[in-house]
Amino acid sequence: MDILHELTRKPWLSDPAEVADEQSGKSFPLPVEKLGLRVFLAVVTVLFTLVIVVYSDRMSLADWRPLQEPWSLWLNTVLLILASVAFQWALVNARRGTIEGVRTGLNAAGVLTFAFLLGQLWVAQQLSAMGYYATESPAVAFLYLMSAMHGLHLLGGLVVWYRASARMRRGENAAQLYLSVELCAIYWHYLLAIWVVLFSLLLLT
Repeated sequence: MDILHELTRKPWLSDPAEVADEQSGKSFPLPVEKLGLRVFLAVVTVLFTLVIVVYSDRMSLADWRPLQEPWSLWLNTVLLILASVAFQWALVNARRGTIEGVRTGLNAAGVLTFAFLLGQLWVAQQLSAMGYYATESPAVAFLYLMSAMHGLHLLGGLVVWYRASARMRRGENAAQLYLSVELCAIYWHYLLAIWVVLFSLLLLT
């Protein structure tokens, strides 16, 4: 009889109080912000995967001319690694409730990220000085494309970083900043992994 009742029950006609009682104690275990970040990262993963697949296919054509990677790409990679480490430092201190450590980590991560982006512009200038132009070399065009895509995602992350830093300057404590710092740390770790894949692909080709 209970099964028959459930099959024939019309939930849209149920008493709201009854529905609330049935749902009491049940909540979605993942914060909305984390869920949104996961969905966004899934979309970004698909986007970069498609670019990598097209890049790999384009290499097989006769006009492909491998480029000599500027040494500054190595420096930029180190800067991005350090930015990711700084965010992890901020996250550890937010977990411990140490606001000074959070401040140090956030400030260092922001400076290092801006340095990485400026370094990517420097790479473009170096390639131009070496005679590599996007209109003449598919390899350079792909490097510009992948660097620009990666840089734009970093700029988007800096918006969240800026908001977290502004909240910190307004006097919010480490516990209040924890979720924002955690989201930034996850995002930067992810973009670091993406950059390592892209850079490794450039070195291999």
